[in-house]
Amino acid sequence: MDVLDTQPMETLVERHDREHGVQEVRIPVPFGELAGKWWGPRNVRPIVCLHGWQDNAGSFDTLIPLLPSHMSFLALDLPGHGYSSRIPDGMSYQPMNIFYLLNFVMHEYGWKKISLMSHSMGSVLHYAYAAIFPTRVDFLISIDALKSPVFRPEVLVSMMSELTPEFLKADLRNQEKTEPPSYSYEETVNRLFEGAVNSITRESCPFLLQRNLRKSTKFPEKYYFARDSRLKYGLGFLWSQDVNKRLTQNLTMPFLFIKATESPYWERKQYYDEVIEILERNNSRFELRYVEGTHHVHLSHPERVAPMVTDFLNRNWQKDEDVASKL
Repeated sequence: MDVLDTQPMETLVERHDREHGVQEVRIPVPFGELAGKWWGPRNVRPIVCLHGWQDNAGSFDTLIPLLPSHMSFLALDLPGHGYSSRIPDGMSYQPMNIFYLLNFVMHEYGWKKISLMSHSMGSVLHYAYAAIFPTRVDFLISIDALKSPVFRPEVLVSMMSELTPEFLKADLRNQEKTEPPSYSYEETVNRLFEGAVNSITRESCPFLLQRNLRKSTKFPEKYYFARDSRLKYGLGFLWSQDVNKRLTQNLTMPFLFIKATESPYWERKQYYDEVIEILERNNSRFELRYVEGTHHVHLSHPERVAPMVTDFLNRNWQKDEDVASKL
């Protein structure tokens, strides 16, 4: 199907999932449920995949089919994204919630260890989780993001003063239960493509739109973006570089970091270089690889990323026959 077709995008993505035997899963959490896509056999512990900011589990739809088929992958929608529940009204999204969320997942399936492959914001989250709970993580794969960025004090103060009022407006809109603006499918592709500043190809847009759109109840031929608009106004961990460097010392597990050459560093490169230096000095199993492409290279050009990930997995993945307790 042409990505600019006016037909629902489910035609393309659902066929893709069916061909690859993907199963939808739901994991109960205190505020609702986490949604996810399970790829591969269910009798081995999967590699848990965390997506980037305002993306969803579809971020890995083109990459996972190119990875070893005897391994399993569980791509999650983080809260407020995709098909996962939103947090309650009046609350804000906090990055440290990842500590609880991943532990909920491990408890649900009875895992003692977790393996993580993430992109962008997901990589920042699993970096912190692995540093706080290093004995629970057997390996990490980070794609085009590493640790929490460090902001200058004046920038941080400005961000808080600007984002807080916007968050309050978004929270009130949620409480009013009004349907967001709707668009034709072609328009949603254009908005995603342009909003990502050419990081995502048009052909890849349906894999993110599948879980990000809902059909309008007012205009039958249109769709609206269903992710929680409060997500736009989060501030991240806000840790100092000293905290980042201390966390880095705990990351001694096998660790692959893939950096896209056409993507920015999101902060002063000095801060990035400092933690890379610690990782290379303290962790003999840390690997830094570069790949030609933009921030979403794993989605738009997965054939460039898959060989690096496959090589790392072939050397570090071990079959864990912890069978999922709830299928």
